[in-house]
Amino acid sequence: MAQGREREDASPQFAISSTLSVRWVQGFPSQNVQFVNDRTICYPSGNFVIFMNLDTKNKTVLQCINGIVGIVATNISGEVVAFSDRRLKPIIHVYAFPALSRKNKLKGNILLDYTSLCFSYCGNYLASFSSLPEFELALWNWETGVILCRKSNPGMDVTQMSFNPMNWQQICLSSPNSVSVWTIERSNQEHHFRTRMVKLPLEDGTFLNETDVLFPTSLPKDLIYGPIMPLSAIAGLVGEEAETFRPKDDIYPLLHPTMHCWTPTSDLYIGCEEGHLLMVNSESLKVTVLQKADDLQLMDGGQLISPLILVYQKDGILASGVDGVVYSFIIKDFKYQVKSFLKFDGTVANLTFSPSYKMLLIQTDKGSVYTYTFGEEMPLDRILEAYDGKVQATDFITPGTKHLVMLTSSGEVSILWIEDCTCISRLLLRVPATTLACCPSSASAAVGTEDGYVYFLNVHDVESPRVMHSVFLSQSPVKILIYDQRGIFLFVGTAEGNVFVIDARPSKGFQIFGFTEASKDILQISTVSLPGTDIVDVLVLSPLLEAGRSRLEYFTVPIWLPQASSNCSDERGKLNDAFIQKFLYEVEHPLSSAVLGFERDKVYGYCSHVPYICSYILPEKDHVGIYILKPYQKVQSKQYGSGTIFMSSHGLWLLTIAKCGYLFVRDIVHLEPFARSRSHSHQAHGIQYVTMSMDGQHILVNGKDDGTLVYLKWKRLGGNLANDVLEHYQKLMGNLSSKLERENKYLVAPEIFRESIVSQDEQQEEDSPEPSKKLSVDSSQEEFGLSSDKEIPWIQKKREEAIKNEVKQFSKKRKEIKRRIKELAKTITDMMEENENVDPIAKLDHQEFCLDLEELDRLHERSEEEVGKLRKDVEMHNLATRYLTELIKEECWNSMTEKGRALKCFHMPYVVENFPMKMRSEEELQELERVLQQKKIEAECLKLRKEIVEVPSTTGTVKKHHEEDEEEEEEEDKTIKDTTLPNYLLGSLSNDFGAETSLLTSQLELHSREDKINQIIMLKDIIYQVKQSFNTEFLGAYKQKEIEIARIKERNVRIEEIILDLELEEKVWQPEFEDCEQPERVLAVEDDEVSAKKHVTPWKKAKTNLVTSIEMKKLLQSQAADERHRGLMDMMGGVLEVKKEDILRMVIPQPAFMEKPDALWTEEERKQFKEYEKKVKDLNEERDKYRKSLDAELKKLQNSIQESTQSFDDHLKRLFDKRVKAEMVVNQEELKINNLVFSLLLDEELSSREQFLNNYLLKKQDEKSKTLEIIQKAREDLDVLKEHHDNLLAEDKVLERSFKKEFSETSGHHVDILYKLFKRRPRVPKQKTHTDMNTLIPFGERPGPDKLNKDTFSQQMRSMDELDNISNMPEGLDPLVWEHFCSIRRAKLENEYKVKQKAASLLEMMTFLRKRVEEDEAVQHEIERVLHELLRLQDEKMKFQLNLTVQILLKQGQVELENFQLSLEYADAILINKNIIEDLNSVIRTQGQKKVTSMMESKDVHKGIYQIEWEHKKMEMEMEDLNQKAWDIQMLFFSRNRQKFLNEPNYETVIAIEIGIMEQTINVLEKTHKKNVENCKKLLKKLGKYSNQKDVANYALSCSLREELVAVSERQDICHEMGSMLTCEKIARERYRNMMKQQKLTNISKQQAEQISILQAEVERLRMKTFPALVPM
Repeated sequence: MAQGREREDASPQFAISSTLSVRWVQGFPSQNVQFVNDRTICYPSGNFVIFMNLDTKNKTVLQCINGIVGIVATNISGEVVAFSDRRLKPIIHVYAFPALSRKNKLKGNILLDYTSLCFSYCGNYLASFSSLPEFELALWNWETGVILCRKSNPGMDVTQMSFNPMNWQQICLSSPNSVSVWTIERSNQEHHFRTRMVKLPLEDGTFLNETDVLFPTSLPKDLIYGPIMPLSAIAGLVGEEAETFRPKDDIYPLLHPTMHCWTPTSDLYIGCEEGHLLMVNSESLKVTVLQKADDLQLMDGGQLISPLILVYQKDGILASGVDGVVYSFIIKDFKYQVKSFLKFDGTVANLTFSPSYKMLLIQTDKGSVYTYTFGEEMPLDRILEAYDGKVQATDFITPGTKHLVMLTSSGEVSILWIEDCTCISRLLLRVPATTLACCPSSASAAVGTEDGYVYFLNVHDVESPRVMHSVFLSQSPVKILIYDQRGIFLFVGTAEGNVFVIDARPSKGFQIFGFTEASKDILQISTVSLPGTDIVDVLVLSPLLEAGRSRLEYFTVPIWLPQASSNCSDERGKLNDAFIQKFLYEVEHPLSSAVLGFERDKVYGYCSHVPYICSYILPEKDHVGIYILKPYQKVQSKQYGSGTIFMSSHGLWLLTIAKCGYLFVRDIVHLEPFARSRSHSHQAHGIQYVTMSMDGQHILVNGKDDGTLVYLKWKRLGGNLANDVLEHYQKLMGNLSSKLERENKYLVAPEIFRESIVSQDEQQEEDSPEPSKKLSVDSSQEEFGLSSDKEIPWIQKKREEAIKNEVKQFSKKRKEIKRRIKELAKTITDMMEENENVDPIAKLDHQEFCLDLEELDRLHERSEEEVGKLRKDVEMHNLATRYLTELIKEECWNSMTEKGRALKCFHMPYVVENFPMKMRSEEELQELERVLQQKKIEAECLKLRKEIVEVPSTTGTVKKHHEEDEEEEEEEDKTIKDTTLPNYLLGSLSNDFGAETSLLTSQLELHSREDKINQIIMLKDIIYQVKQSFNTEFLGAYKQKEIEIARIKERNVRIEEIILDLELEEKVWQPEFEDCEQPERVLAVEDDEVSAKKHVTPWKKAKTNLVTSIEMKKLLQSQAADERHRGLMDMMGGVLEVKKEDILRMVIPQPAFMEKPDALWTEEERKQFKEYEKKVKDLNEERDKYRKSLDAELKKLQNSIQESTQSFDDHLKRLFDKRVKAEMVVNQEELKINNLVFSLLLDEELSSREQFLNNYLLKKQDEKSKTLEIIQKAREDLDVLKEHHDNLLAEDKVLERSFKKEFSETSGHHVDILYKLFKRRPRVPKQKTHTDMNTLIPFGERPGPDKLNKDTFSQQMRSMDELDNISNMPEGLDPLVWEHFCSIRRAKLENEYKVKQKAASLLEMMTFLRKRVEEDEAVQHEIERVLHELLRLQDEKMKFQLNLTVQILLKQGQVELENFQLSLEYADAILINKNIIEDLNSVIRTQGQKKVTSMMESKDVHKGIYQIEWEHKKMEMEMEDLNQKAWDIQMLFFSRNRQKFLNEPNYETVIAIEIGIMEQTINVLEKTHKKNVENCKKLLKKLGKYSNQKDVANYALSCSLREELVAVSERQDICHEMGSMLTCEKIARERYRNMMKQQKLTNISKQQAEQISILQAEVERLRMKTFPALVPM
């Protein structure tokens, strides 16, 4: 079947001459495994659907031609499999099993993918659910490929979908957050979906009492602030989202369903993540949380976790979670008991019962599949054992015709049969593995790991593979393992770019010859080793990502390398480039793969960025450096995505794989494909690895992400191609036969003989000194573990050995260098100690003592990088801070027209703040201007209306009115400024601040939305005016304080001088502005506020010093040139005259003689002394006078400062009071604004609610119109069907009535017999069911109604064949009449079947119509409910618009009541004007007087009315009496006899004639009766005689019967004694055997005839399929 799929997938654009076929597919289920029948399961794997027989374990493969298989579903009753492909606009394919023939192809409108498929348990129905973007549930008739109905569910992520086994018209869809039950309703041929959501409980298992979101009835009522709206209206939602809107606080976490299953009673069991088990009634959707009956005792003391998998069984369910244990839930009376049933190692992913319920299929998350058969000794059986990890590589065991080796990422090695993929053995390495390769020259294999190990496996005995050797090459992961074609060397490529060369022969101990260095991330290694040559060519491909190129490294390894291994590499194990002749090549474009041709001069590469395959010619001459290769041949690959090239064993084919999933086999000459196969898909990232056997007949293809291994084999291969590969295979095997025999002999030989074999070559023994780790594992399932000792890689060991040798060779020089280093270290230590004692400026860093210049440069670079990074971070942080500062400054400072500031008193603790104000935008000003203009126009219109309405009574008043108009026009501005509302109705004191309130609308007239918005704009303008008015006064006070502080500063200068002259210790009081008074100072940073030292660059320091020196020189030069100033300073202290202030500092110098004693003074000296005392006395008097004057001046200055500051404080105090009043006015206006805003919001809520109700009403009306259309159509269809049904009934009755007419020519006796046969119906045999099946299957038989009717009718028609047999024909009936009778009876039976079908359809349509009528009534009820809600809402809206919130100013004392008897609720109160009450009272009094007058007049009129009424009643009673008498006369009884008596003139004659006729009739009856009595008596006499005769005959027969019985008993005794059998019995038994044999042969012939007809139809179909289509020209 897979081959057929491949032919269909072939494209005409490729010249494909050979064909590959899929022999088998190895994969494990990633989805749920499903039963196709009782003994067959199926599951998808990659591009294939795999069918597996549970008895024989045989597998059948069905390939999806469009790529990877999506979702798979099975129909057990019809043995049908459906699966979807994964591509744009996917298709659902339906195939029949076991023929695997396509039944249908279902094409829908889905864009991306299907997520669920499910067959109904009966009927031909298939349900599908798609993912993004449709989220569509569709119901298909998979036989006809028609979508019966569909419905979209946006955002619903379905995880499980299932039909009700007992009712195909119910589907359950579950997601991680919801569960829904879908009902399929059918009317004639139309199907409809009806959805119902299951209300899940909360996470704790309790139920939430949800309120009605659309029409809440429990909302509180606020009598003051208006109606309270639902939350959706408050949120402003008017669409469909308002129907389900809930605030975040009202959303509670619900249970999260994980799995569901149906019960025979059509209930649902639902498992939840939280551990709860729910039961849901599918009809009422009532949810019941099942309770645990007793404590649970589980295996190994485990705890029960959330059930993830559920499956129903008798009286309960089986469930499993992530713990790997299958539990049995026994449910009874809403309680359940839990028992542990089975336990597995991994998580159970799926549980499924077989159709007979004798077997339970268990699937783990890794892909392993088990079956549990009830009633058997060993019930648990493993069907599929999944691999431990992803498949990494596969390879054939030499010669590649029987076995293959497979490696997984976890280190599991499996050996499989090539023919049927049966696993022979397994070996668990338990290490992360990367690659695998099998040796061509021995039965061994190599496995590379991520740890750098290479394990060598002995696979000679395929049933018990073992690890015979391992090497630890390096700590880098092993990426590539490849043997050359002759199996001489093993080349190992690691991630770090090293290519190791190892001896591939087990007998040589896998000697490591060395390694060569290549670029990192090696992509591929290719080798060429042809028989008859002495070298092995190697090509290594590695990428150059930065340059966008690829590098090819070519070298050769001679086959005699083991003999010269010591000379080919250095001490570190690196192979000499000259020895291996290493050359470097580069390709100008990147390659993803490259292989070396067998000609050794050509390289084939796969381009990674463009879809081309190129060949490159290698130069013949040697070169130095890098050689650039140019494409020699360039062919389009016809594959997309990065690909890989592999070379066949004979070198004539190229195998190319790519991300697209196609495998191409190409001719190496033209690079064109001659065969291809699509074994994988691009959705799973294509093919990872491909392997071809040495004979070219077997190909293994491994997928990258789909976990599928495909085995391909040639179905058709050209003769030359097959001969070439077979010829090369025979030649190669002839070359390798001796080596294979020798190496395999070594592998099979015991350890003792191996040592003797190895000892024959001692030289090679010495060349492999590395330690080897050998381990023999006999069992195929044992694990291979690493030793606990830490090993050293081979490459590191080589380096250490080289270092040891170098140390031995240069030991003396090494000691000398160490000694010098110690001396140098001591010197540096002394320098560092000396450095610790120097000044910080001269101190060096520790890094500067580093003698390693490279290390020092590295440290400097590192420090500079860190400094640069730190500087960048600081700069970015500073930039962010500055940006934030600018934003705050722009928002809170620059945008303010009035900066916020405060004023403090000089002596009192009063602080007055102004109102910070922003500049009003242009839009706000325009809006304000518009509102003011509109208000002025409205005022003028109102004025004109009043003038028009109030028409003057006299012309004099008109003249006076015109004269007053001129005065009003002149005083228009003044009248506008006068307010028309008192403060108590205005609601604020804004008039006190000169605000314009004349244009404000009265609070009693704010009904419309526009008026409220205009009022808000004007109130904001009033607030702005009030703030601006206060800020003006505040600005005056602020300037006044500035003046006062300036004056105080001026006076303080004089006070400081006086205090200094008087030498007082008083402090001068100097007031200053604080930061709150001058906030702009906060934005400016002074130098004294910066605590950190300012960083000055060296060039700035030099500049500052230079400027200072120049200025100092200029100053000295100017002082030296000013001789006058210098003389004044030297002679008179710089003052020309003595000031009055200097008196206190003046000192009269004492005469020089005062130092001598008084006795030695002369007269002249005494006179001088007297003059000196006089001067001193005068000076002291002057000083006292001056001190007194200074003291008086000081007090005067201080008093003036005190008075001025005190007056400012008083003014500021008054300003503070005004600030409080202004803030009160602002709050009053803001309160009015808030009330208006609240009313606007409530108005918007009411509008939103009204709009939502209107939208909801339109939606319901649309639903009603659609429902009416459906009802009308259903009624029309019902009428048509009723008419058909009635016609069929009529035809049926006509057939029954016309039966005797059809056989009118036949005798009456035959007609009666035929009529009885006509009424007779064959009995339909019931299918016998086994009792054990009934006890196991919980759902019983589930046939669909259509299928049951068809089967019954077909069985009836088959039974009619027996009734129509000529043997059942009555005796003496004409055969032609019998045939006619049979045709009529068949027509009658068919007509009855049609009537039954029509009756069933009629009942179904009536049920559908009844449900639609109920839905229509529900929609109508909902519409009425919405209309009622709309009326109520409109009433509330009208009340809200009329009931206004008014703000009133009340004086203190007007709201005080005694005993605090204050009512806070005024539900029936209204606020109206007093004048309205007085006018209303006057009107009431006037109307009252008018009413009294009218009542007196009506009193007189009523008297006359009463009299007329009495007379009228009297006349009515008389009229009733007369009518009754007339009625009695009319209703008088008058029989026919009376009428005849009155109408017949000869009444007595007529009576006499009738009496005579009656007497004659009586006489005739008496004669007839007598004759009948006589005939009966005669008949009784005859019957009596006949009975006597029969009695005599019976007596004679009874006597003879006794004699015959005696004779028979004697004969029986004789027969029993003789032991012989009667001849008649022998003949009867023989005839019976012949009849049974004939019946059996007849049945066989019928079956063969049916098979022959089927085969003839298949032959005809295939002939027509291959027949050429001749298109007319």
